[in-house]
Amino acid sequence: MFQFFLITGIVCIIISGIFVGAWVDGDRQRANFHTETSEDRSVRTKVALIFALVGLIALIISAIIYIIVGY
Repeated sequence: MFQFFLITGIVCIIISGIFVGAWVDGDRQRANFHTETSEDRSVRTKVALIFALVGLIALIISAIIYIIVGY
């Protein structure tokens, strides 16, 4: 169960970073900003926030399992 929540948390954080554009350089970030509408940006940010929250909760659950069970 620990591994499931750990992998789920890490994958959700990575997906969140992809949606928010955290792992692109400045030129690509500016190009993305100027080629999308504010509505698209808002939807993308909301999806990234949801994935980040799910990932954070999964990582907290995995930490609790790790502390209680002690792998």
